[in-house]
Amino acid sequence: MKCLCSDDQLRVDELVQSSGSLATKDCLAGHYSCRNREVERRVDTGNIEQAESSLRESLCLNDEEARALLGRIEYQRGNVEAAIHVFDGIDLSSVAPKIKAAIAERMEHHKCHSNWDAQPMSIHAVSLLVEAVYLKARALQDLGRFKEAAQSCGIFLNSIESALHDDLPGNFITDNKLQEIVCKAVELLPELWKLAGFPHEAISSYRRALLGHWNLDDVTMAKIQKEFAVFLLYGGCDASPPNVHSQMDGAFIPRNNMEEAVLLLIILLRKVSLKRIEWDSSIIDHLSFALSICGQLSSLAGQVEGLLPGVLEDPNCVKALVLACKVCCENTSCAEEAQARSSSSDSERVSRQSEALKVLEKTERMIHGKDYKTIFNLSLEHAEQRKLDAALRYAKQLLKLEAGSNVDAWILLARILTAQKRFVDAETIINAALEQTGKWDQGELLQTKAKIQIAKGQLKNAIETYTHLLAIIQLRTKSFNYGLMSLKGGKSDRSLEIQTWHDLANVYISMSLWREAEICLSNLKDICPYSALRWHATGQLYEAKGLPQEALGAYAKALDIEPAHVPSLVSRAIVLRHLGDWSLDVIRSLLTDALRLDRTNHIAWFNLGLIYKAEGARSALEAAECFQTAAFLKETAPVEPFR
Repeated sequence: MKCLCSDDQLRVDELVQSSGSLATKDCLAGHYSCRNREVERRVDTGNIEQAESSLRESLCLNDEEARALLGRIEYQRGNVEAAIHVFDGIDLSSVAPKIKAAIAERMEHHKCHSNWDAQPMSIHAVSLLVEAVYLKARALQDLGRFKEAAQSCGIFLNSIESALHDDLPGNFITDNKLQEIVCKAVELLPELWKLAGFPHEAISSYRRALLGHWNLDDVTMAKIQKEFAVFLLYGGCDASPPNVHSQMDGAFIPRNNMEEAVLLLIILLRKVSLKRIEWDSSIIDHLSFALSICGQLSSLAGQVEGLLPGVLEDPNCVKALVLACKVCCENTSCAEEAQARSSSSDSERVSRQSEALKVLEKTERMIHGKDYKTIFNLSLEHAEQRKLDAALRYAKQLLKLEAGSNVDAWILLARILTAQKRFVDAETIINAALEQTGKWDQGELLQTKAKIQIAKGQLKNAIETYTHLLAIIQLRTKSFNYGLMSLKGGKSDRSLEIQTWHDLANVYISMSLWREAEICLSNLKDICPYSALRWHATGQLYEAKGLPQEALGAYAKALDIEPAHVPSLVSRAIVLRHLGDWSLDVIRSLLTDALRLDRTNHIAWFNLGLIYKAEGARSALEAAECFQTAAFLKETAPVEPFR
């Protein structure tokens, strides 16, 4: 076989490395033009063997490399069947180990910064052969032979994957065509299995694409994640959970199609927020469908709220508004509940709440105390109406009914006990729940425990509990579980983390530890710069430092973000009252707005009583009623809201 000199071989290597869109006749122009014309003439006459022989002699290629070049010529000319015939002459069983060895050798040399002379196969030859296998799969796909195409594509991906490992350099193959071909093949394989009618193989291929060390760029990775989520949602195949042994310790493992799809879509939204990928409105459309099917519309609202300003292109989108109206119209029970809680008069509200209790109690008798949702709502409604003995009775019945398997029942029982000021018993309940609950579900339990410790004056213990809670949230976030806990009925990681940093800042403020409080507020800003809670905590810090004007500014910013933020309405009214520079009408307006939103806020009632008291004898009766209400609500207030 005739070989080339070193300069000529270098030229050949460069040509082989060039884009696959270049025909072989262009690659071999100039010095090899005569030989190339001879090759093409023999291809045109169908004499593949002679064309292959000419390539081998002129370029010093082996059989597989020559057929790879010829197959590319045929495929680019549209001769699909001829291309497959040529590619079939490549012995994959013998080529695959060589590809694996070449990649492994390249990796070792890359780490050692040594020369490449000892390589068994050049990386350009690897690219040529890998492209041949990829083009063969595409050719089989063009002919409708999807299963064969998937098998062919899978063979060379196995060879590539077996040579890759965790310490693969990030730019390992980005300087040549191999990276491009690998990305295309990784993206193609699940599509081939879907076309072939093998959904479980498609799911495995999607997971392999997302978890493997393929060095995929953000756009390609996002495209695969979206396609996988869509297939999980609408593919009609129940996917088995991912292999637990392949996951890192403590990682969240989706239990079904819906959880895995939601996880992928939330990751995509996170990438949009981080500006790693462009905004794609279909992501929120698919997530809306998934979460609405799960009955998690509040979680959907949290995800949309978490998007940075400017991400949603059209906040007045008619389609979105129609969907919101449809949800509200179909969920009439929620509309009725809102109506009862926002009634303008106390008598109307009491009447509606009493009616709700009667309906729930009638339902409970009909189902003989066996329905979890009915018993839970009964306990909750009694608790919010401060009928704590009845609420406690139903909560215990609920815990017995569920055999302690539901976190919400433990939390409700503990909060009812705190409303009765039985803090030791409440903490005992929370500790028992923590022992029976996996760490993924401990968020609200730990939050309630910290509030109980604060109520008991154990501030250092509360700090430890909050620190533990933040560590769990961080672990879940690193496990790509951002926001997914809401599928189980709990708070999303994001809202729970915001609330935790806020509460922890308030603990430090109460201990006059300004620096620690400022660190908490800084973390809050990093998580959510547009948070009313952050500005409220900032105002609390300014107040504690004796800076009322700065505190007013912070509360104003909180209300700019969330006009219905009750703590900021109340805090602003209190500062204005202390300053004495504002009319009582302005302060009263702030407090009545707060009470319109939350009738159980005892601080608002107390300060409204002070306003009436300041007006003299003509408002003495109103002041007395406000003080009486404030005392009752404070005496029966839980450490965390019941609902």
